[in-house]
Amino acid sequence: MGVGMGHGKSILFGEHFVVYGLPALAAGIDSMTIAKVTKKQVPGWTLDDRRPEVAGYKEKKKEEQKVSINNVLKHLGVDTSEHGINIELGGDLICASGFGASAASCVSLARALNEEFNLGLDDAQVNEAAYEGEKGFHGTPSGIDNTASTYGGLVWYVRNMQGGTPTFRPIKLDMSVNLVIASTGITASTTEVVGDVRKKKEADTDWFDAISKKYDTLVNMALEALKNGDLSKVGELMNQNHGLLQELTVSCNELDDLVSIARSNGALGAKMTGTGRGGNMIAITKDETTRNKVATALEEGGAAFVIKTTFGR
Repeated sequence: MGVGMGHGKSILFGEHFVVYGLPALAAGIDSMTIAKVTKKQVPGWTLDDRRPEVAGYKEKKKEEQKVSINNVLKHLGVDTSEHGINIELGGDLICASGFGASAASCVSLARALNEEFNLGLDDAQVNEAAYEGEKGFHGTPSGIDNTASTYGGLVWYVRNMQGGTPTFRPIKLDMSVNLVIASTGITASTTEVVGDVRKKKEADTDWFDAISKKYDTLVNMALEALKNGDLSKVGELMNQNHGLLQELTVSCNELDDLVSIARSNGALGAKMTGTGRGGNMIAITKDETTRNKVATALEEGGAAFVIKTTFGR
């Protein structure tokens, strides 16, 4: 039996700005998906999906999951036409939008196949296989989710505005950072929200350029603060980033309320993450005790669900 793991992910900095070529910072969190691959005599592959989920997530993604698995098998040259495999997916990463669940399944599967079939893959090759798997879910994925899932820690990402290969730079930290992720339970259309921001940008380019300049300074400061272990500074920059996203009108009352609850209960910083107008928010804390306090407050404050995790070392 081959076993492999893939990290979940959370975007720390970069929502919407990344679309226009500005850098993003993503965290490969410690919550993860574990894949187990076992050979069998019967041809083809079977899937036993035991991952925790938001109600209906796995059923909704069922057909995309099939395409994804076939993509990974094809990319790695694993032929199941004569002797098949059983794939079991588990772990503690919740299958829900915004957590990189699809990427984690691809990375964990590639690693489990690597172990079971002695393929000799390094992390870069695992990442390539996972990117092919992500195409089953996203068509033309950015690659940031599978990179964060493969390497863990931090990923610095810059989109190539000419359509070429984006820049990915995995960054290992010397410390572990406590993170709380809370969901509003609201699902927004990424296409619609990104489109709204684009319309605002085109209507007032000076306004957007001014906000973008502030963000560019902020994200570079955040990278240095994370490298230096200055979590108070990171928290301060997260709060500023949330303010910029409010200016872009991609936050909402529900997100703002959860952000406020996190900050008032000891979080060093909190902000929305992902598309916005629903979805999730994140908060960092100085220690595990404060993380637990923030998580409890968010649960009591109306969050649909809350995850306590870490990223970094």
